Amino acid sequence: MKENQASILEMADGAILERADVEMAKILENIYDPNTKAESKRSLTITVDFVPDSERQTISVKVVAKSKLESTKPIATALYVKDKDKAVEMVPQLGGQMNVCGEEQKHPKVVRLPAKQAVNE
Repeated sequence: MKENQASILEMADGAILERADVEMAKILENIYDPNTKAESKRSLTITVDFVPDSERQTISVKVVAKSKLESTKPIATALYVKDKDKAVEMVPQLGGQMNVCGEEQKHPKVVRLPAKQAVNE
């Protein structure tokens, strides 16, 4: 009778392969995300830990699959501090003006700054 040989990755009813596939899907999603740098390296790490019992008869196997993804690109904006409790987001032109493409510039967002608390000495 021939033994049913399998890869360690097929053990646990295929759960190890399934975990690797889940992380691979995350990597592909990250690669196709336009908010990440396309050329950056991503990685998939599968860690397999083996812990035998004192008689070396039973081996506990724990598997962790994890991916290292590229973080999203930073979003940049600029603020103009209007006075001590207000800042205005800087936009290319005055709000309400039309640009060369005929689009109206939205009015800039006003950010309320928290009032400074007096420090008791």
